[in-house]
Amino acid sequence: MNIIKGLLKKDLFNLASYKSSLIIIFVCIFAIGTMNESTANFIPIIMSAMIGMIALATFNYDEVSKSEKYVLALPTNRKKIILEKYILIISCTIIGGILGFIITPIIINIINYIKAENIISVDYESLLSVTIGGIFGISLISAIQIPSVYKWGAERGRIQMFILLFALFAIVGGIGYLIINNIFNIDVEAIKNIFNKFGLLILIILSAIMYYVSYKISYKIYKNKEY
Repeated sequence: MNIIKGLLKKDLFNLASYKSSLIIIFVCIFAIGTMNESTANFIPIIMSAMIGMIALATFNYDEVSKSEKYVLALPTNRKKIILEKYILIISCTIIGGILGFIITPIIINIINYIKAENIISVDYESLLSVTIGGIFGISLISAIQIPSVYKWGAERGRIQMFILLFALFAIVGGIGYLIINNIFNIDVEAIKNIFNKFGLLILIILSAIMYYVSYKISYKIYKNKEY
């Protein structure tokens, strides 16, 4: 556990250089959020994505500094090195979503103050759904990207990830098209009811499965790498 804490400290120290970037992100999010209610509701997704992406930047630091050689010389193993990355990225993604959930009502209240003639009420239930959905979506992207980075490196890994995501969205879009045009007979209302009752539990289980599979793939790739 101390080894993982040490690795987390190393990555957090590297991310300290992103302080100015975070300030700019907050200013941009504030500007976007004050446009109208619909854009403000996307703040949890934007925050989750941006902070999650910043956490992924630690791969760039490791690649440029070639710190893997040094870390592997310490009394640790590759499983713990990979586990630390997943802990960091998952934590940052969740923290981003939570921050977005907290900031959104503040921004909506500012909108109400600026535009007193058109008061907007905060729908916390809808905001919570957007936040959870955003965290899940960013988690899916991260689960795909991390093994890609271990396989092809930070730069090429991002390109491969975009290709994989494009293929994934194409498949999902195709399935959606078939459902909308009644080519597949699926009871959409029944699915909605299931998600209304067990949506959070389903997304937690799916996220756990995604990250577990992603971790196993990453470890298989990483353990065969030579430094």
